[in-house]
Amino acid sequence: MRVAFGNDHAGYPMRQYVMDVLAQLGCEVIDCGTAAPEPVDFPDIAQAVCKEVLSGRAERGLLVCGTGVGAAIAANKVPGIRAAVCHDVHSAHQCVEHDDVNVMCLGAQIVGPWLAADLIRAFLQARFRAEPEFVRRVAKLAALERRLAGERAT
Repeated sequence: MRVAFGNDHAGYPMRQYVMDVLAQLGCEVIDCGTAAPEPVDFPDIAQAVCKEVLSGRAERGLLVCGTGVGAAIAANKVPGIRAAVCHDVHSAHQCVEHDDVNVMCLGAQIVGPWLAADLIRAFLQARFRAEPEFVRRVAKLAALERRLAGERAT
């Protein structure tokens, strides 16, 4: 699987560990993160990851910032992206299975390395369950996104 990975300075301490986990899982990584601990703006990193996902060059995106919240807010501003903060394994797989999430956001200041590995594995191994209720709900999310984008344009 090809994964777009990005981290800001708060996610930098977990960067190499996440890259190693992705490699162990056999993922090809598109690196959109910072390779230094100096401050960067997470919206820029989130935009770069989302661009890779939307283009189809990456099947999923993974963002790591301090709490995961800022990255999720930024990613969810991008039409076509469904991002979720995941700090437990159940959410990491169910967000894909039920909500077709394509970007997972982790908080390096919230989860430790062993949990991050479990979350990444659960997220990447999950598949959208194309059952009628999930398809209907994801379609409603897309329609809501289009409708609100149209209202902003006017």
